[in-house]
Amino acid sequence: MTTKRGAYIHIPFCDHICYYCDFNKVFMKNQPVDDYLDALALEMRGYGKEGRPQTIYIGGGTPTALNETQFERLFTAIERYLLNPSVKEFTVEANPESLNEAKLDIMKRFGVTRLSIGVQTFDDRLLKEIGRAHKADDAADAVRLAQSRGFDNVTLDLMFALPGQTEASLHESLQQALSLGTPHISIYSLQLEPKTIFYNRMKSGKLRLPGEDIEADMYGQIILELERHGLHHYEISNFAKPGYEGVHNSMYWSNEEYYGIGAGAHGYWNSMRYANAGPVKKYIERVRERGNGRVSEHPVTVTEKMEEEMFLGLRLMKGVGIKNFKEKFGESIEHVYGEQIAQLMRQELLTERDGRLAMTQKGIFLGNNVFEAFLIS
Repeated sequence: MTTKRGAYIHIPFCDHICYYCDFNKVFMKNQPVDDYLDALALEMRGYGKEGRPQTIYIGGGTPTALNETQFERLFTAIERYLLNPSVKEFTVEANPESLNEAKLDIMKRFGVTRLSIGVQTFDDRLLKEIGRAHKADDAADAVRLAQSRGFDNVTLDLMFALPGQTEASLHESLQQALSLGTPHISIYSLQLEPKTIFYNRMKSGKLRLPGEDIEADMYGQIILELERHGLHHYEISNFAKPGYEGVHNSMYWSNEEYYGIGAGAHGYWNSMRYANAGPVKKYIERVRERGNGRVSEHPVTVTEKMEEEMFLGLRLMKGVGIKNFKEKFGESIEHVYGEQIAQLMRQELLTERDGRLAMTQKGIFLGNNVFEAFLIS
């Protein structure tokens, strides 16, 4: 059975907690890691029976926080239950301080095609400020080590609008990132999320962030600099050389379905969005009881699917296909969203080109305004 789907696998364990992170994560020490890997394998087995995915993405937490024996166990289960010989992309997130030759060789042996290395910035002062465990040289060394072990498809994860970050510091980080020659860079502005150290500092007035105008200037600098070096801007926060666009994440933005596997993972399957138990022990118990970790399910209505098609699809620079919308939903995009489209076009935030609706350059900087216009439920 071959349908377009992906699989996201969550490894919640971390050796330390970054100050901005709101993903489901726990300190590695004293955690039931082996029991967790058993539960993952059981959940994988169930989804694998539904059909093996075209893309696999292992995220966290910190997947590379697992030791080599645990790492091998994880990939053995993936190979047994999920890995498709014709997989289009197999990505693993890695932190510089926990990536080594042995783990790279395990990933290469099991068919991993892409690494996402969490660099965030090449400014040592800022790395300390945001709670990262590595230094800039560690990140550069990790990238070069991966390249030396045969990984040519490496993406760097960077951040901007960090506390105390200047445009000069951002420029220097971009230059160091570009000097490594990776074919893909993802770069996100800092988002303050509840239950994070940074959020608590902000609430108490102890966090100094760049203003909105400086953040916009930084974003403009990012676009110009990365495109000038041959990395085309294909999604709001993602830049790639031709042929190196992220396949798995593009499935999210194209509103395709995917399995969510692991503690706190979210999935979208058979028109159902679901969430797994977040606490590690609760997830393990849930999987042992019923074969998956789900604790909530939401049937997605046609109206919700249309909304998602728009606010996810418009993250892509190519936008949303007008004909494809009609084929998917049986209604024209003009009939459903004609008023919103006309208003956004008058505001010069949206344009139509080559049979697609896409954000203008102005719209890219005001993306949230555009997305909100398509929420009709």
